[in-house]
Amino acid sequence: MGTLHEEVLSVPDISCDHCVRAINGALGKLPGVETVETDIPTKSVHIRYDQSQLSLEQIETTLDDVGYTVAKGPAQTPRTSGKPLNLL
Repeated sequence: MGTLHEEVLSVPDISCDHCVRAINGALGKLPGVETVETDIPTKSVHIRYDQSQLSLEQIETTLDDVGYTVAKGPAQTPRTSGKPLNLL
C-alpha cells in the first residue's frame, strides 16, 4: 500500500441517513479507500485513502456521480459555544 492520506470534504447537500449510505457506499467501493465517515451535522465527509491508487479528483467525480457536490473551501463547523439565539 502507498501513502495514506486523510481528507475532509465539505458536502453541503448531506441531510439524512440516505445521503450517508449513498456517499459511504459509493466511496467505499473505490480502490485504495481505507475508511469513509460521513457526518450529517457538519455536512462533511472524512476519507482516508491510498494516494497511489486514488486521487482527490476521482473522489470528487464519484461524489458528483451520486449527486453530491464538494464545496470549495474549508468544511463548515457547527457553532458549539456562545449565547443561544433568541429568534422569537
